[in-house]
Amino acid sequence: MSSSPGPSADLSVRIGWSDDAGPLARVQLRAWRDRYAALLPDGALPDAGDEETVAGAAAHWQRSLQRPGDARNRVLVALERQRVVGLAVTQPSPDPDADPVGDAELAELAVDPDERRRGHGSRLLQAAVDTMRADRFRRAVCWLVATDDATRAFLTGAGWEADGAHRTLDLAGDGSVTVKQVRLHTALD
Repeated sequence: MSSSPGPSADLSVRIGWSDDAGPLARVQLRAWRDRYAALLPDGALPDAGDEETVAGAAAHWQRSLQRPGDARNRVLVALERQRVVGLAVTQPSPDPDADPVGDAELAELAVDPDERRRGHGSRLLQAAVDTMRADRFRRAVCWLVATDDATRAFLTGAGWEADGAHRTLDLAGDGSVTVKQVRLHTALD
């Protein structure tokens, strides 16, 4: 009798804990720098190597993990040998056209740039979809930078598709630093 191998004990996804705040901050800051460096002017992105910046981001994660604004706000972490290498955040969709009960948002999906192409993103995405289903959402949306072809290809390969919605984020508040985004969606039921 043969059995198929199970998932590796060295690779997993679980709900984030407050102890994960520092590693989450580092992964997110490194991923943002990698994702947005070509889009934003020098100095617009926080430095993932600056301990004060990491501490500030970690404090934010600590508060989010200890006191989520909604019982359906979830932080998932991808682990390799108990080391945080990626994260996903799910929550009720805040979009004005969203069904407040049925629509979820994949608010963040990030993998440390040095850990990509190892399956962490796929595991995180599947865990996020399973989590949103368990929270009884029927549809999920995700906003991404309009020029982020790699993430768009990853999500469309997993069954997500553009729904025609788009927006421009004014990061500086004065129109000097803007990012155009498109919305993708998928059915969860």
